[in-house]
Amino acid sequence: MRNQDLVDRDLSVLWHPCTQMKDHEWLPLVPIKRGQGVWLEDYEGNRYIDAISSWWVNLFGHANPRINQAVKDQLDTLEHVILAGFSHEPVVELSERLVELTPPGLQRCFYADNGSSAVEVALKMSYHYWRNQGRPAKHKFITLSNSYHGETLGTLGVGDVALYKETYKPLLMEAITVPSPDAWQREAGESWEDCAERAFLAMERALEQHAHEAAAVIVEPLVQCATGMRMYHPIYLKRLRDACDRHGVHLIADEIAVGFGRTGTLFACEQAGITPDFMCLSKGLTGGYLPLAVVMTTEAMYQAFYDDYASLRAFLHSHSYTGNPLACRTALATLDIFKQDNVIARNRRLAEKMAEVAAPLADHPHVGEVRQTGMILAIEMVKDKAARAPFPWQERRGLKVYQHALRNRALLRPLGNVVYFMPPYVITEEEIEHLGRVAAEGIDLAVRD
Repeated sequence: MRNQDLVDRDLSVLWHPCTQMKDHEWLPLVPIKRGQGVWLEDYEGNRYIDAISSWWVNLFGHANPRINQAVKDQLDTLEHVILAGFSHEPVVELSERLVELTPPGLQRCFYADNGSSAVEVALKMSYHYWRNQGRPAKHKFITLSNSYHGETLGTLGVGDVALYKETYKPLLMEAITVPSPDAWQREAGESWEDCAERAFLAMERALEQHAHEAAAVIVEPLVQCATGMRMYHPIYLKRLRDACDRHGVHLIADEIAVGFGRTGTLFACEQAGITPDFMCLSKGLTGGYLPLAVVMTTEAMYQAFYDDYASLRAFLHSHSYTGNPLACRTALATLDIFKQDNVIARNRRLAEKMAEVAAPLADHPHVGEVRQTGMILAIEMVKDKAARAPFPWQERRGLKVYQHALRNRALLRPLGNVVYFMPPYVITEEEIEHLGRVAAEGIDLAVRD
């Protein structure tokens, strides 16, 4: 089959996500036949390094033989069973292991099938907790500017990306939004830590003013991914945990994109030494194989719903594929690799290599910043370096980087004007060097007038 054969079939029946389909009148789709390790291959033998882990989900490479075998073994035993009133060994074992691995105090696992659904669960569970406590007025959520938590209606409501939410604003609940601790916004001479401390003053004021009506604060720990890989210092999380405790407001940690080693520790919250009331996990949970999400929460939260049926205090929320055995077995295989291969230590070496290859771009006249948190590295293209003024979004400069990368064996999919590396953990140093060269060339092309 030629690439164009599948593209023609695709465009006659599909509507792709996060895409203006008219673009594909001139921007070719890339049909993928197979994947192996960090490489994707199309129907004509062209290969691409998956530098974005296929939307941040793939941890240990495509067609990983160890994960493949786990899926095959489970497929011969049990593919799916209802989780209401029934159970199975993979979901129990996965829950036990997640309780061991996540920050202390997270004792209960509630499953969903994607990241947005996990956030919806946490939002509903937080509000429902306060309702069960006789405090239904606590129904609002505090969120950070520039935040993203998904694209279902509840998650859009607690996000702050105009591109995603303005169209649906009449359908959305209103969140209380406070300035992000984003270190890109730091003042001249200000450190990441000082920037976070300054930004936290606004959060403290919001909690003082709204604690009576706020159910929870929701944050993406350390990195606001979808809105340009904006990063901040862990001291903010430490201050936030303390303030939420003082004001009687839950803390929801959306670790869907940053969990499972992306930030240099297994979970981003570890770097602040905190335990949230809810931790939402998905994406890398199954190593990029199958849809699965989980909300980790405390025993106190669980007990607030534990009562006789007639009390109507139960958390009545479900998904058809909740706790799917195939997905759970895949997640267990992913956790096995973390346990057996010393992944976090190797990631630190890979992160150092990523920093090395991107460092020269810090002096580029149209790069405002090169920033990094663990295995996430971002390069911010700007029109005016001194003023940190962005290129107009209508110019789609990042798209030019994407096109150049495809011509040079790499999948880089910038977020607006932000080029980033977020590769599978099996990438080699030589492959990182290739990404560095391609990104530098693509940025040179993209910033030309």
